[in-house]
Amino acid sequence: MDDHIISRASACGKIILCGEHAVVYARPAIALPLASIRAHAVITRGIPGAGLCFVAPDLGRRWLLAATPDDPMAELVTTTLRRLGVTQPLDLRITVTSELPIASGMGSGAAIATAVVRALAAALDRTLEPADISAQVYDSERRYHGTPSGIDNTVVAYEQAIWFQRRAEPPHVIEPITIGAPFTLLIGDTGVRSATRMPVGDVRRRWQEDPAHYEALFDQVAAIVTRTRTVLASGDLGTLGALLNQNQELLERIGVSSPELERLVDAARSAGAYGAKLSGAGWGGVMIALVDDGSADSVRSALVQAGATRVLQTTVGAG
Repeated sequence: MDDHIISRASACGKIILCGEHAVVYARPAIALPLASIRAHAVITRGIPGAGLCFVAPDLGRRWLLAATPDDPMAELVTTTLRRLGVTQPLDLRITVTSELPIASGMGSGAAIATAVVRALAAALDRTLEPADISAQVYDSERRYHGTPSGIDNTVVAYEQAIWFQRRAEPPHVIEPITIGAPFTLLIGDTGVRSATRMPVGDVRRRWQEDPAHYEALFDQVAAIVTRTRTVLASGDLGTLGALLNQNQELLERIGVSSPELERLVDAARSAGAYGAKLSGAGWGGVMIALVDDGSADSVRSALVQAGATRVLQTTVGAG
């Protein structure tokens, strides 16, 4: 190990298994940790007298905390150090990298923030509980997104599959769920980036124009999510795949799919996936395919041939 490294930490990404969009309208959603797809933070000694420096090689960025005190990452570090009882300036360099695509619905921001908080605690020989980390990261997410749901910081900080349901007033319902048997997901990236607020705003406009129609669609999504929770506990992959397919059909009817997503979804199913659907806000971003050992390679190849810019693989529930 490099003698200059003081600490290092990582944090998982997350994926919405089912329930996106309907979750905005008080229906449940299920989100999963991506244990093998992670963000990383490495803390090394900095230049004496320079203070804290951030390096993000994935973005080609380098900046000083003192020069950007209002930057969300700078605010996160300042708040975390204060919580850890540090009041004196520290000369440190924090380097962040991520295996997670940015703006893809995979919790990249929450994962980076969690990795940084964990690394800072380790550098100071302190341990923060997941609840403390989750709260710190939620505050950071608020600086980025304004009104985050609480899904990302909870899944990432606890590395736990959760059932989430928004209430009119916080606290929202956040419950751990049981994974009866490990299963494998392939995540196909369309390479198309769409700001979450765009499809979310479009759905809201159409819901306002025809609330009865969209409420009925959201109720159907909620029924799928409820059944999915039971199926996850039993480990029935065939039924789980069928439920993912049904959720995709409803997302298409809600209006948040896209030709790029549907090409990948169709390719995955044709190549032997149990089921496939978009994940996240839609209009781009990523899709997920439920596979087993016998179909993973063929589904991966089919996704690449159908235009996926990258294909990531993770096992949910292992260990």
